Amino acid sequence: MLGCTTLNLGCLGGVMLNAPVHNPSKPFLIPATKPLPLLNSSRPISSWKSRISVRTAVAAVDSSDPTETEEQAEKKKAYHFLVANAKFMLDEEEHFKELLAERLRLYGERDKEQDFWLVTEPKFLDKFPNITKRLKRPAVALVSTNGTWIKFMKLRLDRVLQDSFEADNVEEALASNPVNLEFEKPENWTAPYTKYEYGWWEPFLPPKTSSV
Repeated sequence: MLGCTTLNLGCLGGVMLNAPVHNPSKPFLIPATKPLPLLNSSRPISSWKSRISVRTAVAAVDSSDPTETEEQAEKKKAYHFLVANAKFMLDEEEHFKELLAERLRLYGERDKEQDFWLVTEPKFLDKFPNITKRLKRPAVALVSTNGTWIKFMKLRLDRVLQDSFEADNVEEALASNPVNLEFEKPENWTAPYTKYEYGWWEPFLPPKTSSV
């Protein structure tokens, strides 16, 4: 029995010794001619570069678009006005001088640029035949870029005509024709306040360069 067992073990050992040895698979080697891939980095870099390129292109368009700049430069500005004959506006209306003086004082306190003017015989009236046929001459207009304030002044002055127009610049809007203003002095002044002095409106006239 022991001999048989020994014989069997010997046979089994022979089989094990003669069995082919299993070689583990060789590691995967990347050819040296090909660059090593960067894990999880190539795509984000590409996307980051794309976003930078798009943002740069958008910024270039926004900052160098000549069409928008030209349109803004060519856009005309709106001017609103009230107009009446010069005697009513400058010699008869009781509150006009005080209203303008108060507004000019307020602008000075707030360091705000003046946006209203008095224009004698304004040239823009040629564009309004329906107004000029109802208007005694010489005429005076109160012109402003503030339409809301002009509406307020229309309610205060009442007997004036109101409208608006567009101009390329303030010089064009405030251009006037030469006129000599003369008002007769009343024989009896019965109002409780002192009569306006002649020429009180001069601080509200536009620059001389626009009165040509």
